[in-house]
Amino acid sequence: MAEAPYNEMIASSGVERGHYRRYAEWLANQPASQLAQKRAEADALFHRVGITFAVYGQEEGTERLIPFDIVPRVLPADEWTRLETGLKQRVRALNAFIHDIYHDQAILKSGIIPAEQVLCNPQYRPEMQGVEVPGGIYAHIAGIDIVRDDTGEFRVLEDNLRVPSGVSYMLENRKMMMRLFPELFSSHRIAPVDHYPDVLLENLRSVAPTGVADPMVAVLTPGANNSAYFEHAFLAQQMGVELVEGQDLFVRDESVFMRTTQGPQRVDVIYRRIDDDFLDPLAFRPDSMLGVPGLLTAYRAGRITIANAIGTGVADDKSIYPFVPEMIRFYLGQAPIIANVHTWQLRRPEDLDYVLANLPDLVVKEVHGAGGYGMLIGPAASKEEIAAFRRQIIATPERYIAQPTLALSTCPTFAESGLAPRHIDLRPFVLSGRAD
Repeated sequence: MAEAPYNEMIASSGVERGHYRRYAEWLANQPASQLAQKRAEADALFHRVGITFAVYGQEEGTERLIPFDIVPRVLPADEWTRLETGLKQRVRALNAFIHDIYHDQAILKSGIIPAEQVLCNPQYRPEMQGVEVPGGIYAHIAGIDIVRDDTGEFRVLEDNLRVPSGVSYMLENRKMMMRLFPELFSSHRIAPVDHYPDVLLENLRSVAPTGVADPMVAVLTPGANNSAYFEHAFLAQQMGVELVEGQDLFVRDESVFMRTTQGPQRVDVIYRRIDDDFLDPLAFRPDSMLGVPGLLTAYRAGRITIANAIGTGVADDKSIYPFVPEMIRFYLGQAPIIANVHTWQLRRPEDLDYVLANLPDLVVKEVHGAGGYGMLIGPAASKEEIAAFRRQIIATPERYIAQPTLALSTCPTFAESGLAPRHIDLRPFVLSGRAD
């Protein structure tokens, strides 16, 4: 019999966990009609401000309001401290790995990671070989997906190092909670999050090219049709920097400039929200209308910092994820603080045999997939879907990994029927700068 999911708020004894007790007492005294009214008020405000995201792969162009719930996820200070320490450890190792594979490749020579899994990876950029980036930092902004299993243990589900999204929605949710329920903030000690844009800007400025006294930072967006455009505009506005598209920038004398009404203005740091392929049509996809011609040349010359660095995506590829604990041991000489979810690599014959024999019980992911695409969730799939996926796996097993179906922890959520448990995960953001 499967274990019941870990409940974030209620212990197995049926009593609220200590760090939820005060909130639970407050919640019990709130009339259901008042809570419903507050939810409706939040939705109306989000809609009025335009805090939405687009959903790809469903109804094209569908805009949805950001999810909002009045029941917070509460993490006690000691749990958060352990998470924070473990996440910093992981991101340090990932940054060391990216620097290594574009320089000495010591971890490949040691045989810890098969060289072909890195060097033949679509996200590996040979153009970055030997390029020195400021501070040796490649993943300036990392979003690490954390889950809690049925034993209550935190595990890393996925690393997001390319252009991780979502932080703006967390900031807006916190602002909405403070507006709707100010009494909760006066009766609880809650760590602040509203300083995130200031810390982000400080970190970005800290990694400007050497010798730049007053760095100019800009956020590069693919445009208003992107699913996360609200976040791009929000972060630029909160940091007090320019939001630009590729057509607003140009390269001259191996430096990047922004077109302004006062004439060209040099840009020193680009917080890009565009994938590598579209950044520079002279170096990558020639049909890209989103990037800046010559940007790679300026980057290789050390005249511009790009966050996150070109070529960082190889480290968040799902085929590399199983090796992160070994990276931590190899580069830091430490034991991993937060474990991975157990993962089968289907390029290994013994793993392939096991997964094919247990497909209905597993989650299978395409190693180069992102955002939930290219997945099979065995317990929720039909026999026909499993059979079709089986054929794909047999044809190209190296394209897939598999993981057990986790009983993710739950938190009471305010649904139409009232409070009901819903599975949750967590994406903390880790910022890396010269002063890290």
